[in-house]
Formats: sequence, C-alpha cells, structure tokens
Amino acid sequence: MALANSVVVIDADETRRQQIKAVLDFIDSESVQLCDCANWADKLTPQDNVLAVLLGGCGTPAELTTIFGQLKERFNAIPVILVGVGGQREEYPDQIKNGILSYIDWPIKYRQLTSTLQQARQHKESRKAAVDADGQQRSPELFRSLVGNSRSIRQVRTLIQQVAASDANVLILGESGTGKEVVARNVHYYSSRRDKPFVPINCGAIPSELLESELFGHEKGAFTGAISARQGRFELAEGGTLFLDEIGDMSLHMQVKLLRVLQERTFERVGSNKTITADVRIIAATHRNLEEAIRDGKFREDLYYRLNVFPIEMPPLRERAEDIPLLVNELVTRLEHEKRGSTRLTPAAVMALCQYQWAGNVRELANLIERLVIMYPFAVVDVQDLPEKFRVAGGKTAPPKVNLEETKEEVEKVYANVPRLPREGIDLKEHLATLEFNLIKQALDDAGGVVAHAANRLKLRRTTLVEKLRKYGLQRDNETTET
Repeated sequence: MALANSVVVIDADETRRQQIKAVLDFIDSESVQLCDCANWADKLTPQDNVLAVLLGGCGTPAELTTIFGQLKERFNAIPVILVGVGGQREEYPDQIKNGILSYIDWPIKYRQLTSTLQQARQHKESRKAAVDADGQQRSPELFRSLVGNSRSIRQVRTLIQQVAASDANVLILGESGTGKEVVARNVHYYSSRRDKPFVPINCGAIPSELLESELFGHEKGAFTGAISARQGRFELAEGGTLFLDEIGDMSLHMQVKLLRVLQERTFERVGSNKTITADVRIIAATHRNLEEAIRDGKFREDLYYRLNVFPIEMPPLRERAEDIPLLVNELVTRLEHEKRGSTRLTPAAVMALCQYQWAGNVRELANLIERLVIMYPFAVVDVQDLPEKFRVAGGKTAPPKVNLEETKEEVEKVYANVPRLPREGIDLKEHLATLEFNLIKQALDDAGGVVAHAANRLKLRRTTLVEKLRKYGLQRDNETTET
C-alpha cells in the first residue's frame, strides 16, 4: 500500500526504478512507492493518498496508454508525470498527451523534477479548493470568479447564501468580465429551484424586434418566418431561474412588457391571446449604471425597483488582486479538467499579474491563462515569459486601492512550499547539505539521541538516517540506536 502523500514510480526496468527513487530520496520526497508495470494495481488503492505517479517505460505506447487509462479510472484526478519519453512523445495518443500533468526527460534532472512535483502539489491543492463547505464537489461552472479569500468576494458569497433560499428578484451589478453569470448560477444552484432549468439570455445580443419572441415565444404564423409555434425563455425556465443578462441594453418597449410579467406573473406568446402563468425566478445583470440610465430616460424607474430587490455587486479584479493566485490555480485546473492542457506559473510571475490593472477582469485573466497553456504546455512560466504588458516593467502598476503587501502575503501563502533563490545565487549542493545536517541534528537533539525516534520525526527509515549520520560524522559512541 502506498504511504501518505507518496510518489509512486511505475516502470518495467528495476534499475530505472531504483535510480528514480535515489533522486527522490535526495530531494527528501516524503515517501516513494516502486511498482512494476504488471503489479502496480495490486499495490495501490483509491484510498491511498498519492501526490503523483511517475510513469516510465512500460512496453509499447499502446501498453502505456492502457496503464494510463487504468490509473485515471481508479484515481480520477491523480497527477501523472511521464518519465523518459524523449523524442517519442508524439507517438503517444491524445489521451496521454492531453491527460498527463507533465513530462520529465531521462536522465532525470533535479530542477525539472522538483518543479514538476511542485506542480503536482499545486494541482492537488487546487482540487481541494474545488470542494465547498459541505464537502461536496461543486460543478465546474460555479468556481470561476468566486474563487478567492478577499473581503469583497467573501461578502458576495454571503449575499448569495442569504438570498438563494428566497424567490426575491436579484440584480447583479459589475463591470464586464467580473463573473456576473457565475453569481447568477450560484444563486440558482443554492436555491430550492436547483433541479429545474437555469435559462440565460443576453438582452443586448438580440435585436429588439426579436427579443419579445425569444422571451415569450410565438405561435405559428405570428409573423413572417414563424413557420411553427415556439416556446420562449419564460416557458423553458418554468419552475427554475431566468437570467436576463445586460438588462440595461433592453429597449423601453420591451421593458414595459417585462414589467407586466414581473407584476402579474403571466404573459402571452406573440400571436396568441392565451394567458400563460410564469413560475420563474428573475435574476438580472448589467454593467451599466441604471440610475444614470433612468435620469437619461433610457431605463424605466418602476422596472428598476422591481428588479433591484436584492442587489449584488461583483468587484473588479483589480480591487481583489490578492485572489489572483487562487484564480490562476483554478483556471489551470479547469483547463486540465477539460483536457485542454496545463501549465504552471512561478510566484514571481503571479506577483507580476497581481500588479496589472485587468480592464477585462477575470475574463481577461482566463484568456491569458489559456494563451500561456498553448504557448508553454506543461511548463513553468516565469515573469520573462509573460506578454510584455503583463510585466511590471511594462508600465502596468496596481491602482491605489490594492494593498500590495497583503497581495504579496497571499501569493506567499499559495506558494509557501516554493523555496526562494537569493538574487546573488547559492551553492545548491552546499545549501542542501547544510540544511539536511541542521535538521538531522535538531531531530536527534529532540529525540534524546534515539535514532529511531529521530527517524520518525524526519519521516525517514532508520537505516537511511544511520547512513546520513555516518555521512555527516554525527555518530556518537554514547548514541542510543534502539528505542
């Protein structure tokens, strides 16, 4: 059985398995489980807490594909890293190329392996973030834009929970790209209507002369081109939720008709005099200032008050920059879930994104992440890899409302396990040896010289610790080697 948070190595070659394990032991991987291509299924269970699977040579591409499919079926979201495929990558089917987390070349290089394992840790954390407070996996469309720990986004979540249980009309305000439809879907998801349809319609994208038919439906022959009767969005949303996006772009003529439906809860199809009752919850959204539109005579005041029973305002991304690290992880996870590829960003790259003004809000961030996945598939993106306008040097700096110190702290939380490289550089071998020496000495002191206890503290095998003690000359004549 695999140990907690272990790295599993699956390879047909015993020598390669041992070489991979030696590298993993050198970087102090928590535990390593070695499996042959034929017996891995007997050693692993879905209950094992596996950080990642390093999948090496297992015969032909077809045989490797079979094992890969079995891993994904058994463990679902487990990160799989392909080891030592070299120039043969293109021989593997799309199932593998689109489903693995990353490639590692052979022989394994320290930097590539540590970077890839960090990707696996972030992948695992992002999967944990995709679970709501009740421990239930939420559907993917509910994540984007509502991911984050900023005060403003927490307030939005609170408002959603408060209004979801009622049938009150909701008006969602905010700039384009902030995720107003995501808020609407969340309100529907947490309401008693969640098993009924959620029907969206963009009022600004449909010509005013066709919008009435789209909303209320029409009878056969009601107008030129109406060759058959058709249900409108109100009928399609019966018992559920109707989301009227960009309500501020609706014509005054249609505003009058909508107001009547909101007041009387009845309507007629175009070309019919039969009254239909509407049991529909209305959620509207707009990026426009409706109070200004009322003053300009472009929006009806009575309709505004009918819709604005419970307002929710989505903050622009530039005012919640501390949420960007979590949003980046979530957006990458969504692309992985959709089998569209993957990439990872360094803390420095994420910090640069936190200082950009994001005129397009979360939609612009999502577009950037998709672009990076295409440009740097299964790679690590640093600051210099970002398009010029997203770099701090590009002249884009955060507005005064953003607290960069708090944002930096949030980035450091998300990337807490990523070691920092000093600007002047370090002697890596000496640094790692010094760090290992000090930790072993501290563990021995805490354990009163009992090697077995110190090995438990360091999550090492006792024999491994004894070898390291000899290496650093820490073996003492009076040292206790038994419990």
